[in-house]
Amino acid sequence: MTWDWSAVREFMPHFRDGLLVTLQALVLGSLISFSLGLVWTLLMRTPTRWVRWPVGVATEFVRNTPLLVQLFFLFYVLPEWGLTFSALTTGVFAIGLHYSTYTMQVYRAGIEAVPAGQWEAATALSLPAPRTWFAVVLPQAVRRVVPPLGNYVISMLKDTPVLMSITVLEMLGQARLFSQQHFQFTEPVTVIGVAFIVVSYLASLLLRTLERRLVR
Repeated sequence: MTWDWSAVREFMPHFRDGLLVTLQALVLGSLISFSLGLVWTLLMRTPTRWVRWPVGVATEFVRNTPLLVQLFFLFYVLPEWGLTFSALTTGVFAIGLHYSTYTMQVYRAGIEAVPAGQWEAATALSLPAPRTWFAVVLPQAVRRVVPPLGNYVISMLKDTPVLMSITVLEMLGQARLFSQQHFQFTEPVTVIGVAFIVVSYLASLLLRTLERRLVR
């Protein structure tokens, strides 16, 4: 077996298209997971059990079912109910929704790690609940949750290839399509493997930089 550089050059335009889709899914999926995770966490801390119970059941269901099953449900079942979205939109939402049930646990741990004295001080100052949360509690919790949230960003990146199952041509999807058309598998799959390593490493560097800035 010999390495064919011409195959690599021919594959690069497809790789760039797949990389763009992968990064879109990663960034948008991360934003959805971080936002929804915080929403779930705040809802689970409400005193009303009729809010906590449905949220708890729904998040447990999502967390304990495979991402691939959720993708198939959103992409193939929802259209039967009149809800149709593009493959990429469906994939981004599925990744964000799935991982929001994990990020909610990260937020929960970060909030519970805020010293009780901070809550007591906010109460003594008669701060309204929204200001207590957004000016006192959440800023301190965010500093604690950046490292575990960063781990989930890397996990989301490594899960983007499952979007290929609903026709999204991310990096691995482009490599598979190119390989099937040209009967060359070594070069495109190797390029994709290296790309995942590089993107994961760059993402980890960015997250460590963000963590250091928040600690200051």
